[in-house]
Amino acid sequence: MENTKNQLIKLLKDNHVVKYGKFTLSSGKESNYYVDMKRAITDPIILSKVAEIISEKLDINDTDKVAGPALGAIPIVTAVSILSSIPMLMIRKEKKDYGTSELIEGDLKEGDKVIVLEDVTTTGGSLIKAVKAVSENGGLVKKAFVIVDRDEGAIDNLKREGIELEPLVSVNDFL
Repeated sequence: MENTKNQLIKLLKDNHVVKYGKFTLSSGKESNYYVDMKRAITDPIILSKVAEIISEKLDINDTDKVAGPALGAIPIVTAVSILSSIPMLMIRKEKKDYGTSELIEGDLKEGDKVIVLEDVTTTGGSLIKAVKAVSENGGLVKKAFVIVDRDEGAIDNLKREGIELEPLVSVNDFL
């Protein structure tokens, strides 16, 4: 597994996923670097490697659905769903005002065990919101995966919510 992690780190470095400058993050925090995960998850080689790593870590017999918030996590969720044959859910940022007006797209049943995936975390705010959406709609979430954790509180914040967050890599692995 360590070799796979090193392969992912190399892919992220080779694809210049980390950008330097002045950036405002989704958490509102200012940072002198930005982890451009959209660049990573739109690359089929990186996306395949991520799906492989997460699928190997999943307990397929104890997971009913994989889910993730739009937009960044959807390619990851899709790739993991295809590789693991576990059905997926897409979590909207907010309910839409048309069609079925669902917050969660997919077939979530009461009591389904759901693993939530994310591309990058800083404080974990958007991931916590996604976990709460699943929970409020009958799903059970105990674990989440993220490709890159920025080591700025997400693991502890999710732990306080009763969720284990497992990063594939830490930003410190490739800065």
